[in-house]
Amino acid sequence: MKRFLMLAAFAVLPCLAHADEADIRKSFKDFLGQDVVQSVAKTPFPGLFEVVLQTGEIVYTDDKGSYLLNGELIDPKRKTSLTAERQRTLDKIDFASLPLKDAIKTVRGNGKRVIATFEDPNCGFCKRFAKELQSMKDVTIYTFLYPILSPDSATKSTAIWCSSDRSKAWSDWMLEGKPAKSTDCKTPVDQNVALGQKLRINGTPTIFLADGSRVKGMLQAAQLEQALADADKAKTSKN
Repeated sequence: MKRFLMLAAFAVLPCLAHADEADIRKSFKDFLGQDVVQSVAKTPFPGLFEVVLQTGEIVYTDDKGSYLLNGELIDPKRKTSLTAERQRTLDKIDFASLPLKDAIKTVRGNGKRVIATFEDPNCGFCKRFAKELQSMKDVTIYTFLYPILSPDSATKSTAIWCSSDRSKAWSDWMLEGKPAKSTDCKTPVDQNVALGQKLRINGTPTIFLADGSRVKGMLQAAQLEQALADADKAKTSKN
């Protein structure tokens, strides 16, 4: 609803005198009373400008700023959504920058392949994802406890992190509903939440692959295997 209201408000933005970044930024700020634009860029479509909002959403405006479009920009020759391509690029992160010490580490097999996830212990899709991971081999999983669903999520996250075997405590809860013993210790949970907000993580599970690609939502084991293979090829090709 919040997204809809914001876009509805943008639809009546005043006309811009010139189609350049400064004018677009100023117009958005004047209308909404705050900076909401992350970047402005021309698109391959003549007279159409891409506007990336601070929320990470992509919208478009014409060369005069008279109208605003919320939708997909399609390249019919390649049969590809330019919006989706651009969104994937915007959603990428530097995997090496993740503070992996603040995550629960689970190693399967030789652990050669690596993923990082942000998960809430009360997330139903996260529990389904945990079951899918049972069949995965040769992978290291870094699970960032990301309690955003309820106050109880934070309580469970603390108990799991403070367990002597965090990986087992996480697995016991997600797979069997076996709660960790309630204990207190210093946890990175608050830092994880702050990091997640900075990375614009709005739902769980959110998965990051070794090449920095982001997957929103759970994957079945076969889908994750393919995603890992694609990420490995992308990383190899970049290097």
